[in-house]
Amino acid sequence: MSQATTARELFEDLQALPATERGKFFLLLESRAFRDDYFTYEEVFGHLADELFTVQEAAEYLEMSVPNFRRYVRRGQIAPAQTVGRNQMFATRPLKALKRALNSRHPTVAE
Repeated sequence: MSQATTARELFEDLQALPATERGKFFLLLESRAFRDDYFTYEEVFGHLADELFTVQEAAEYLEMSVPNFRRYVRRGQIAPAQTVGRNQMFATRPLKALKRALNSRHPTVAE
């Protein structure tokens, strides 16, 4: 394999390798390349703890449609933390609590 200087060249070089060598390469990559890149939940998402989410962002986080999310708001199952003009903003903690509650009612199927 020649010295790759761009991602495209590296990709082309990898494609040129025999399948067994590609397999070995990816095993090496998996086991050695990113071993120091294990992050805690706080390191990855900690900056969002005090953030406010729009209706669209909140619905996306909860994995539901915006109209469905608005039904939860109308029923009082979650309340906006703040209203900016006509836009409702939602705090992280109540969204996480609602997500936990929804997941406990509808557990995912284990493989």
